[in-house]
Amino acid sequence: MQNSKRVLTRWRMKAACCASIFALCAFGYTATVRGQTAPAVMDAAAKMSTASPIKHVIILIGENRGLDHTFGVYKPKGAGQTISNLLSKRIVNADGSPGPAYKLAQQFAVAPQPLFYFGAPKGAKTPYGASNVMPQPNTNGAPQAQDSQFPDAPYTSFSQVSAIGGETDIQPANQLFTTTGATGLPDKSLDTRVPSAGSLPPGPFVLLGQNIDDDDYTGDTTHRFYQAAQQQDCSVANATRDNPTGCLNDLFPFVMDTYARSSATTQGNFSEGNSMGFYNAEREEASILKQLADRFTLSDNFHQSFLGGTAQNHVMFGTGDAIYWSDGQGNATTPPASMIANPNPANPGAAVSAGGNKYTRDANFSNCSDVTQPGVKPIVDYLNKLPYDAKPNCAEDHYYMLDNTNPGYLPNGTVVPSPATQGSIPPSSVKNIGDALNEKKISWAYFAGNYNNAVALANFAAANPAVLNSTAGPLTAAAEADPAHAMGATYCQICNPFQYSTSIMTNNPSAHLKDTADLITDIKNNKLPAVSIGKPDGVLDGHPSSSKVDLFEAYVQNILDALDANPELKATTAVFITWDEAGGYWDSGFVQPVDFFGDGPRIPLLILSPYTTGGKINHAYADHVSLDKFIERNWRLRPLTDRSRDNLPNPVAKANNPYVPTNMPALDDLFDAFDFSHAVMRPFTE
Repeated sequence: MQNSKRVLTRWRMKAACCASIFALCAFGYTATVRGQTAPAVMDAAAKMSTASPIKHVIILIGENRGLDHTFGVYKPKGAGQTISNLLSKRIVNADGSPGPAYKLAQQFAVAPQPLFYFGAPKGAKTPYGASNVMPQPNTNGAPQAQDSQFPDAPYTSFSQVSAIGGETDIQPANQLFTTTGATGLPDKSLDTRVPSAGSLPPGPFVLLGQNIDDDDYTGDTTHRFYQAAQQQDCSVANATRDNPTGCLNDLFPFVMDTYARSSATTQGNFSEGNSMGFYNAEREEASILKQLADRFTLSDNFHQSFLGGTAQNHVMFGTGDAIYWSDGQGNATTPPASMIANPNPANPGAAVSAGGNKYTRDANFSNCSDVTQPGVKPIVDYLNKLPYDAKPNCAEDHYYMLDNTNPGYLPNGTVVPSPATQGSIPPSSVKNIGDALNEKKISWAYFAGNYNNAVALANFAAANPAVLNSTAGPLTAAAEADPAHAMGATYCQICNPFQYSTSIMTNNPSAHLKDTADLITDIKNNKLPAVSIGKPDGVLDGHPSSSKVDLFEAYVQNILDALDANPELKATTAVFITWDEAGGYWDSGFVQPVDFFGDGPRIPLLILSPYTTGGKINHAYADHVSLDKFIERNWRLRPLTDRSRDNLPNPVAKANNPYVPTNMPALDDLFDAFDFSHAVMRPFTE
């Protein structure tokens, strides 16, 4: 194996309360710890009236990991608990090899079509197999060696980590993982570290072998709106009783291989078959995440809320809606033609191998109220045929952001000039969860990795007009112009839904936008806001090719250790650990289309609190907006707007199929994942 098996430092309880029962009251609580009564914590958030004993919510968001990809062979530890995953469906065996029902994950190719399709036409699909090998995994974007490039490759040594300021958001013992995991292979080449790479069968394969595990960088896979829509292969003609939406999820490698392929000699967009890879949690991969699932609650029916990538999924969490191109004052306008998507084939008469599925313009905006716009009609037609009322929810003449586009503000509150030339969207006026909390004077903050460095970088960019107006993007260009600010470039702008918002960015943004270090300090000092959102930087977020699973685990560990050291605060805190989206990874779960924008595949959601212990699996259908619904119910807030998804009802499901709501479209508020009548304080891991 390239690196010896990692041993992340294990969480230890910082106080003697390993299995204590906590009794909570409305405006604080008393804690009984081994017969002793501890003083009540009376921080500002604890004084707020709430609908549950939860006084603090922490939401931690990683990057680009799906449920089957992470927990595909996970076995629940709670008594009587079941899970829907690759192993339970017998798609794979416990060791990750193909199981007796492997054909349930069969992937297909599609013959050339004249227009973009949401569901492949009947008779157009051909199964991958021995004579037509599925596109195989490659090293797309993963670092080749332990070189000095930063931040897109691992560090060469501890001394280099120290020289550039290091990763202060993980503990010193875990800095090792920033120096390991390079592929040792050429970029975009066959990933021969994967056992049997080059001849893998047409379905999921395990990312575990002599030369690969979760401490290794792997090739990225594309995760954009129209690509993800096409991959899901949804058609009412495919509907069954157990899958009434007819989404087959069987075109993942095909779309990756073809949507950008321009000739028979090019290799598509170079993502190839990476989307079918998964980890084996029962073989010590993603072991910290597994321990948390063993001890607390895991949802196996939580979904990315938006088809596609990072920015729009974070925005959907922040607003319960999509945002649109405007004049910066809230009035919808039309973006430049170069920014409007056209997923129809550029060469409709060509063979697929020669570019027959290459999109005409792989851009970021669509007016989904107009069915004459490229790509829109197939999705709207499908929604209209569903046996429930799934409205597209597209306002007239609004061009919605469908793919990653930078915010209209820099981290320091500076408006980005000429957004169309810098990959930015004009400032947004769509109401967000921060606005709703502010209206009720409920404390909240977004804590981002390297945010303070990003503000310093933005200040440098603002002082250098040539940098600020660069087409490379102001932060990237500024970091390149002054490498001393490189750490600021690891902050994720598109991950921060509030940086898009005029109401937040023009009203003392530093009051609510903070650094991860501030989150740790607030936990230690009993000043934790009622709602805290934590986002690691680009080195620690777990994103394939630029980060790793164990680096995200190290980020999570640092925060949970701080909570373990403050058991009184922990007793009134719920921690939700999730991801922005599945990152293009295939998943076997049911998908409920809610509107034009999503939902997409399942992603993990871990729910940690004294009321969610025991290794339980929650089956209620949910997505990112469910986190908003939990906040709104707990602090008695109204839905954000008349059109936001938090207006949807909680799902009702039959006992024989808890995954499919009978009242679609519906999204859970996650209250049913808690047992508020029973509290058990446990350390996060043992």
